[in-house]
Amino acid sequence: QVQLVEGGGGLVQPGDSLRLSCAASGFTLEYATVGWFRQAPGKEREEVSCISSSSSDGETFYPDSVKGRFAISRDSARNTVYLQINSLKPEDTAVYFCAAVEDPDCGTEFDYWGQGTQVTVSS
Repeated sequence: QVQLVEGGGGLVQPGDSLRLSCAASGFTLEYATVGWFRQAPGKEREEVSCISSSSSDGETFYPDSVKGRFAISRDSARNTVYLQINSLKPEDTAVYFCAAVEDPDCGTEFDYWGQGTQVTVSS
């Protein structure tokens, strides 16, 4: 059974940093494409990062809205993907989800989803 479990969310102040984690079981993230999404109340889900499988050289993708502040990385030994978020802003407040698919490249639909972790940015 495939399971993705996010962690690392919390209540932080503007300007702080967080590192979210996405740990997988029953599934090897090294050979998967993994994405991070977020959904704020009343808003549509937004993809904020993607990392392609190792077979596609682990290419990364960020939308302009987060480029320069978000960084996705993979630790194959821990079967975990991370999302580093720097210079947090109140508008980053959302539930953050990770998703995975056995496909080499970003831009595909994801098969597996985690339950999400809440990030709240407030002074």
